[in-house]
Amino acid sequence: MLHGRAEEQAQIDRLVDGAREGRSGALVLRGPAGIGKSVLLEYAALRATGMRVVRGVGIESEAALPFAALHLVLRTGLDRIHALPDAQVRALGAALGLRDAPPESRFLVGVATLSLLSELAGGGGLLCLVDDMQWCDEASVDALMFAARRLGAEGVAMIFAARPDLPVTGLPEHRLAGLDDTAAAALLPADLPPQVRERLVQESAGNPLALIELPAALTPEQRAGRLSPVGAMPVAERIQEAFLAQMAALPEAARTALLVAAAEGSGELATLVAAGAPLDGLEAAERSRLIGINGTAVGFRHPLIRAAAYQSASVSRRLAVHRALADALSSSTSPDAADRRVWHLAAAALGPDEGVARQLEEAAGRARTRGGHAAVAAAYQRAAELTVDPIRRSARLAAAALAASDAGLTDRAAALAASATPDVDDPAMIVALTQVRAHREVELGTPLAAGRIILDAAPRVAARDPEQATWLLVEAVRCAWFAGDAPLATHAATALHELPATGSPLVGQAVGLARLLAGDLAGGLPLTGGALDPSGLAGLGVPGLTFAAGAALATGRAALCEEITERVVADCRRSGMIGWLAFALQDQGFGQGLQGRYGEARATLDEGLRLATDLGHEHRVTHLTCCLAWVLAHQEDVAGCRARAEDGVRRADDRKLVLAATLGRWALGRLELGQGNADAALEQLERIPPTGFGALAAADLVEAAVRSGRPERAGEPLERYLTWARHVRQPASDAVALRCRALVEQDEAHFVAAVRAHDGDGDDQPYEQARTRLAYGEWLRRARRRADARTQLRAALEVFDRLGAQLWARRARTELRATGDVPAAPRRAGDPLSVLTAQEREVVRLAAAGASNRDIAAQLFLSPRTVGYHLYKAFPKLGITSRAQLAALAGVAAAE
Repeated sequence: MLHGRAEEQAQIDRLVDGAREGRSGALVLRGPAGIGKSVLLEYAALRATGMRVVRGVGIESEAALPFAALHLVLRTGLDRIHALPDAQVRALGAALGLRDAPPESRFLVGVATLSLLSELAGGGGLLCLVDDMQWCDEASVDALMFAARRLGAEGVAMIFAARPDLPVTGLPEHRLAGLDDTAAAALLPADLPPQVRERLVQESAGNPLALIELPAALTPEQRAGRLSPVGAMPVAERIQEAFLAQMAALPEAARTALLVAAAEGSGELATLVAAGAPLDGLEAAERSRLIGINGTAVGFRHPLIRAAAYQSASVSRRLAVHRALADALSSSTSPDAADRRVWHLAAAALGPDEGVARQLEEAAGRARTRGGHAAVAAAYQRAAELTVDPIRRSARLAAAALAASDAGLTDRAAALAASATPDVDDPAMIVALTQVRAHREVELGTPLAAGRIILDAAPRVAARDPEQATWLLVEAVRCAWFAGDAPLATHAATALHELPATGSPLVGQAVGLARLLAGDLAGGLPLTGGALDPSGLAGLGVPGLTFAAGAALATGRAALCEEITERVVADCRRSGMIGWLAFALQDQGFGQGLQGRYGEARATLDEGLRLATDLGHEHRVTHLTCCLAWVLAHQEDVAGCRARAEDGVRRADDRKLVLAATLGRWALGRLELGQGNADAALEQLERIPPTGFGALAAADLVEAAVRSGRPERAGEPLERYLTWARHVRQPASDAVALRCRALVEQDEAHFVAAVRAHDGDGDDQPYEQARTRLAYGEWLRRARRRADARTQLRAALEVFDRLGAQLWARRARTELRATGDVPAAPRRAGDPLSVLTAQEREVVRLAAAGASNRDIAAQLFLSPRTVGYHLYKAFPKLGITSRAQLAALAGVAAAE
């Protein structure tokens, strides 16, 4: 019977019952040692009657072994691995050491984990329990968290127990407090005097393990109430003292067996005995209830017992045990025996040891082939600590930094890179380390600081490798663009001019963005010719293509941006480059939004936002949030737009993300314009910096100034937009420039020319065309030319309705009514998929193209069962009954 945990039991009951009925869910139980997390996991296992249960536990000594904890969780279900998509079979097989394979993305391993759990759930549900997650290896934590955040309709319940400080985001949590006095008293022996019971309840702070273990450690005097029962030390230490007291009463053989088991970690009975753990000692420890022996597996009853057994031993005994374990593992056939052996050798090293360091490098190589980047970093870092030669030590620290960056451990990566940099002179290594440090600043600091780091390193590289230096300086411009910092961009562009020509189109793009950021358009933007010719971008990799996509957006070439990002997204999905995928989805979604395809844009941006959140890339989350707000500014979700924009702007301002803040304020300004609140729109839009992406927002600022009765405040943004449009030379931008002139000068000839220009741009940006017709219609109505006004307003309304730009459609209807017309009732956007959620839309789009549920699951990082559930929910919304009908609907959506 559990005392005082009714609320927690109810939570677990709901989770387990939901999984049994086909609904998935996850829960993280947090709390200090002894608070009852493990007991609640046992309760969950007992409740899971008729369900499959898989379990794992974090073992501190195995935290450097990649996917060790994941293997414990999945080992009983690996016979079903071949039911997964091929890419996931390869990724998970390589991660768990089941096959020799090149490195795979750790996120593909997470997807494979989700798929396998779904497969194991079958029709009866699955319960996955992981204890002591704070001691699981990073690779396993990544995979399990990735799977847990994507649970849907698989019938899987996942419950994790962890200490309070384990960083976990995106999952429901419950923090366990101490038991109340009544529940605490119920755990104490009934024969204790009242004053002793009261003191134990008070001193234990309601910790169940303390309440169970401390009474056994009382002396007769304390038990009688004649002395203070406990000292003024933390609860965990008191419990450990109680365990130490039990160990002190054991024979020497038992204490030796406990030390060997504590140092070994995995609990393999054969290894323990081979390393010198006496069998009679293990039996004595089991009789004392400090360990349990289940077949050939030895486990401690509580992690604090393991800690007490290890920490109470002398240093010489610990070193001797680690050496004995290394010897014992020399003949082991276990797949990870070589890695465990070298870590025991490292633990036994008293000082620098090049032989052990080389073996750690080999272990890092094995971990890399399994995608265990955190384990790679740990192995290289420990190898560096055992290295005397400064150059070799720096090279190992550099390798550790790169692996930590790949693992998403940005702070650790930056610290390792900083310690390695002084002794490294290889240009490729300098570039890699610089990018590690810059990446940390981009995601956790400021892009301005990242750009300065890059500029500081570029001269060291330029003298020996101009091509590598070119790429570094292009990256500096990217950082400056996100930071809105013209001096940094100009400095980098100047340095690019001083390097030998490489023929890369990225140079022209970078220089063009630097000029745009500085407001220096006199020399033209080298973004309109070959620098953005799609045929010239073929040789660029994913990072270069994402740069080109951003340059395309900056020049208003939304269709080109989408063309580029489609290639990048496809490449990233195939290769598992999830970080770059989030980046590409950001630009792809914004490009779709500029073209008025708001349903697609929302689905794309939502996927990017989920990925960025999983990665912990706060800056990307902020940017995607502002992009999503900008898309919503055209639709009916006013509250959602405002909430996202205000949250995104606040975070962007805090982190000096000028580009993200620009998009967020542009979203708020356009939202106010759509609602007819010109004064509020003007206030938001005037806070946008005039350079960089602010050039695109200047057209809205012109309209806000005119409509608020302050035409004098339209002059500067008008000139800014006209200059930008003149240099980017895009038909849609030319048409908007004419609309702006018409609004400021109140000249009908400019309206007529603007409409004509839009008609000739191939309908690349239908929203802007509708905005122009709306503005012209409003002007005609005020000129009392109602019949002419109706022609323009009806055309605008038709486009706004078709796009699903409800706010602007409402404004067009209001104007039509003012002309005496009776506009048709609002209708649903022409996109038939607009009734779907973002996730359903993506699933339907891929299904319509002929992809199977398994293929869709692989692309969208879902389980096949969840894909099927989304289709099941989508069919009634779309009014169809079969998969064959999807293609026609998707074709209509694309045409719209």
